[in-house]
Amino acid sequence: MSEQKAGEGVIEEPGAEGVTERVSEGVSEEREQAGGAVVGAGAGQEPVPPAARAARASRPLRGALRWAAALAVFAVFGASTAYGITRLERTDVPGLATVPDGRWDYPQLVRPPLPEGRPAPFASSNKATAHYADLRELVLPAPRGATADKKLAVSHGWVRTGTFLDEYPLKDDRELLGGVFRDRGLRHIAARGWTTPDGTRTRIYLLQFDTGLVAGEVQQEEFAGYDHAPRTLRGAPSTELDGQFPDSWQLPDVTHYAYDEPRPYGAEQVRQAYLLAGDVIGLVVQSRKGGARAVPFQQTVALQAELLG
Repeated sequence: MSEQKAGEGVIEEPGAEGVTERVSEGVSEEREQAGGAVVGAGAGQEPVPPAARAARASRPLRGALRWAAALAVFAVFGASTAYGITRLERTDVPGLATVPDGRWDYPQLVRPPLPEGRPAPFASSNKATAHYADLRELVLPAPRGATADKKLAVSHGWVRTGTFLDEYPLKDDRELLGGVFRDRGLRHIAARGWTTPDGTRTRIYLLQFDTGLVAGEVQQEEFAGYDHAPRTLRGAPSTELDGQFPDSWQLPDVTHYAYDEPRPYGAEQVRQAYLLAGDVIGLVVQSRKGGARAVPFQQTVALQAELLG
């Protein structure tokens, strides 16, 4: 989640120059040995003394021993490097930091399996950009230590359209969106919510339509605003575009629209983001008394986008 943001990939091993010299020595010695055999066989040439022949015969053995010693040194170096990485604290590894910068400790993310014969949502053969995996398993799991939202923790994983519409305080918005969902063939809504120990409340909704084309039209007409959210959420009478959201977290196949509630806000500050990923529209809402922190909100939106991408 990680968001992982590594060197050039070229490691200069210590002693490599010396190994090169030893390789050159071995090659020269082998050539010298082979040349001596030819010279010794020629007519009129003085034969090579037995002691010299024995010394030359031992040189390949010495070269092999040198190579074995060099490989042993490299093996020890590589093992010590790997051990050093495993001994690093989680916060020392790029992309895995949690406590120092405010990120939450999410479990490892695993996409659910696709039904047999069904393509991934953004495969070239998937003309509808449809998510064929179970949508309920594409909702981001709660971070460790969080308490589940009982209103969204239903056993079957689906929520009614009215539960989603309750996020909007204005009756006109609820009625308009209800009609849009009926006319555009909203299939179902998967959701999950939780509260972390610091009091931040999170709600995530995934709305699935028949095709990516339909979902894109609904997103643009009802949920996309240039500088503020087009629909008012409960607790957020005013919004502005979240300009702090990292551009590097934008995935190729998932579009996000993030909004923040500016000061002065009421009892809670509300942050919200709409996601568009093929046939799915997502809504991520976080609120907290005294101010909803930016880092866990951005992390949550980015991880949810990754699951949908």
